[in-house]
Amino acid sequence: MLKIRVMPTLLYKDLGLVKGSQFDSTRRVGSVLQAVKVYSLREVDELVFLDIAATPAGRRPDFQLIDDIADECFMPLTVGGGVRSLADVRELLAVGADKVSLNTAAVENPGLVREAAEAFGAQCVVVSIDARRRLGGGHEVFTHCGTRATGLSPTEYACKVAALGAGEILLTSIDRDGTMEGYDIELVREVSKAVTIPVIASGGAGTYDHMEEVLRATEAAAVAAASMFHFTERTPREAKLHLRAAGFAVRL
Repeated sequence: MLKIRVMPTLLYKDLGLVKGSQFDSTRRVGSVLQAVKVYSLREVDELVFLDIAATPAGRRPDFQLIDDIADECFMPLTVGGGVRSLADVRELLAVGADKVSLNTAAVENPGLVREAAEAFGAQCVVVSIDARRRLGGGHEVFTHCGTRATGLSPTEYACKVAALGAGEILLTSIDRDGTMEGYDIELVREVSKAVTIPVIASGGAGTYDHMEEVLRATEAAAVAAASMFHFTERTPREAKLHLRAAGFAVRL
């Protein structure tokens, strides 16, 4: 049985970590290296690091920063933000990333997903899908840190990138992001049911019950959280203890 993973998410912008609500990430929450050291001590399953300023600024990832983070990170590390080319993927893996997250680039250049999977293996390629609810129902994929509508259906797009070779999908609800009111169950259910690759539910976690709820109601393979770990006393280990007590297989 595959074990459920609990994954803290770090959002990086202008030399520090930030967090907000519905992708309005303006609140400072501390030092990235300090956070990585804490999560390493807590032996979390995986860590997601996203540079949310890179793509809007049109710059490449900060490879030196990722090198520094990797030196302190003793768990699988997924890195995203500013990745535009196969060379970016290659360099991120070279400086210590275990997986690379593609978001805007995967929409604008779907062939990059296939190229990266063929060059480095599907297990290294995470496609990050940010989705917002439509007024008339359903959801739509957004790029550029949630600022540009694409007209794409998250479910259809997820199927497309899975066929191209993505090894995993990081699925974030823009509407629920930072609210700590629970995951978008409908969104996660539709996408996770449509693909055979693991889906990480993201956006809205505020309690351990929220994690249990989304895992029971969908086929998600992992849960990610940011605000819940930044602004409350809840921890990844306690989350896993809760999930184990609820009957889920977790790694402790």
